[in-house]
Amino acid sequence: MNLHQLQESIERCFAAGTAAAADPSAMTAFFALRAALEAGQARAASPDAEAPTGWRVNAWVKQGILLGFRLGVLEEMPPARSRPSPAAAPDQERPSPAPLTFVDKSTYPVRRFNVADGVRLVPGGSSVRACAFLARGVVCMPPMYINAGAYVDEGSMVDSHALVGSCAQIGKRVHLSAAAQIGGVLEPVNANPVIIEDDVLVGGNCGVYEGTIVRRGAVLGAGTVLTRGAPVFDLVGERILRATAELPLIVPENAVVVPGARAVAKGKGQDWGLSLYAPVIVKYRDEKTDLSTTLEELLR
Repeated sequence: MNLHQLQESIERCFAAGTAAAADPSAMTAFFALRAALEAGQARAASPDAEAPTGWRVNAWVKQGILLGFRLGVLEEMPPARSRPSPAAAPDQERPSPAPLTFVDKSTYPVRRFNVADGVRLVPGGSSVRACAFLARGVVCMPPMYINAGAYVDEGSMVDSHALVGSCAQIGKRVHLSAAAQIGGVLEPVNANPVIIEDDVLVGGNCGVYEGTIVRRGAVLGAGTVLTRGAPVFDLVGERILRATAELPLIVPENAVVVPGARAVAKGKGQDWGLSLYAPVIVKYRDEKTDLSTTLEELLR
């Protein structure tokens, strides 16, 4: 079925609630969506020049991902190997130890890749969940995790201990440095997921949450945390960037953001000399900043 037909099927099955479990077409629709997501044909959010943020949320895709949780049953992954009987003779050959197993919904197994996929998944405990898309040239350094519905575009690197949350959208040539956390937004289905556009560098131990959009070419210095509730102070543009009721927090193109602090200006906070965390734009990306990122190409 094409994407329009798939959308209609997903919306119908999702609206059926728990009754969808008795409808064989619901599982068929979910598996079709899972295949479309893993092929990059369907996305939880898509670029849209006419949208206020430049992105359109595809609520039906999120509905389909939630439908998969509703339809799945708990199972052991992979199935346990048979174990020797305690009564077996001491000299009887024993099978090799069973692999590490997990218990999850049957509809969400771990994704598997082969050489033809063009994804470099380095050994060492990483995991990519079903319904996630990884384009050719993506590099995954262990251990890292990519959740269902996520989209990671060409040439990006997900470094050690990094997380790409459910439905997060990662652009081309993005580097998610060690321990970077890209939050996931699955519910509510019409909520904007976290979006990291092309050529963004996310430093170590950064956190990007609550539907924040980081525009192309931006640099997040190590330890920067971006949330809906924390304004960003733009020293260059002499402005304060905030989320609104209609729009998420948006980091401008080529902005270089670092962790900062602002003094508490009243009450006990002032008396005690306290400061609060504040992300600060200290400059906009230039040739010198680009030179500091050229090491990326040497690692691929």
